Amino acid sequence: MEAITMEAIIPKVTLNSGDNSSRQLPMPVIGFGTAASPMADHETTKAAILVGIEAGYRHFDTAAAYQTEKAVGEAIVEAINLGFIKSRAEVFITTKLWCRSCERSLVVPSLKNSLQNLQTDYVNLFLIHWPVRLSHDAGRPPITREQILAFDAKSVWEEMEECHELGLAKNIGVSNFSSKKLEELLATAKIPPAVDQVELSPTWHQKNLVQYCKEKGIHVTAYSALGANGTSWGNNRVVENDILGEIAKARGKTTAQIALRWVYELGVSMVVKSFNKQRMTQNVQIFDFELTEEESNKISQLPQHKGVSLSAVYGDHDILKEMEAEL
Repeated sequence: MEAITMEAIIPKVTLNSGDNSSRQLPMPVIGFGTAASPMADHETTKAAILVGIEAGYRHFDTAAAYQTEKAVGEAIVEAINLGFIKSRAEVFITTKLWCRSCERSLVVPSLKNSLQNLQTDYVNLFLIHWPVRLSHDAGRPPITREQILAFDAKSVWEEMEECHELGLAKNIGVSNFSSKKLEELLATAKIPPAVDQVELSPTWHQKNLVQYCKEKGIHVTAYSALGANGTSWGNNRVVENDILGEIAKARGKTTAQIALRWVYELGVSMVVKSFNKQRMTQNVQIFDFELTEEESNKISQLPQHKGVSLSAVYGDHDILKEMEAEL
């Protein structure tokens, strides 16, 4: 598949930022994820991103916590030099505010640091990574209970809005926010979050959250849509699911393509991580078919299991488990 073809077939969604400037780019519904556990080395990540750009991906999802911002920035610069894209304006970049920076005085400086890593003067989307604040000395997990501090969503969001007003972030949003957390945020927000990026897959539907976000005009983006198999936090419940496999065989598709198509038909976009060129291509070949009502119903009835657990990674603390229970 030629790059121009892949780029053209990926639908885009316009977010609710209210920013109609010339640099407001609609978000491709399939993003290239860069989170990995264990982390890939810098050159491997950069090379994979460059392959993704050449293949036609135009949405790249990174975060301060992933340590992949520099790789994304360098790959985009190299892609321009190689002629894969004409300019930075063709690429939609998402990055995230890490928990150690979830306090008023650190939000704008954190984004400015990310921009330096990314070699750009703005990002298309800036998200609060988790509704959690960690102390400055909270490093590699596990962490102590004392390192989990009070998270003041109102003041942090005011600074996210400042990032938007300064033009540093064309859109602002959140990640891993429950309906309850979103409701609290919307009560005082001047600019509503454009996106809530959450774990969502055929084995973790998030139906109530998706419905709530639709009512509020918040776009939902799925991560771990394929279960994040092969990572420290993922599982094989999606890629080795018998029902998905049977549908895939009957339709001449891969199990992953059936899973991603089901997510897309929810009206949800997705971030999918693969450094394999063949799978990169397969992951966007989901727009030439539709699931039947019977197939969708079968998938909707799959047993539900939450995969991502902050408490499992960072420590068995009640405050983290309570937050996760809401999602």
